[in-house]
Amino acid sequence: QVQLVESGGGLVQAGGSLRLSCTASGTIFSINLMGWYRQVSGKQRELVARITRGGSTSYADSVKDRFTISRDNAQNTVYLQMNSLKPEDTAVYYCNSLGALGNSWGQGTQVTVST
Repeated sequence: QVQLVESGGGLVQAGGSLRLSCTASGTIFSINLMGWYRQVSGKQRELVARITRGGSTSYADSVKDRFTISRDNAQNTVYLQMNSLKPEDTAVYYCNSLGALGNSWGQGTQVTVST
């Protein structure tokens, strides 16, 4: 019952930055966790960053000190600020929510980091 829409992906050179956005609609009150995952073709989807309802954050070791997950004051939009991007960050990035009414995924947004 939560709908998620991602935006902000694109092509960037190594060392550059991008900010991904995820806008939630529907039963937003039910969301306890929101996170960003990424997936390379032929590989498993992996957790990149997560934020709880209380604002606690966690990150994959590969993106610590480079990526930051945050929310707006209405708690209906989640951002992933990506700095110092590396070619190995290239993937489709997906927004995810987890809450009392279930799990939801966005459609994904492509991030490509060139050398």
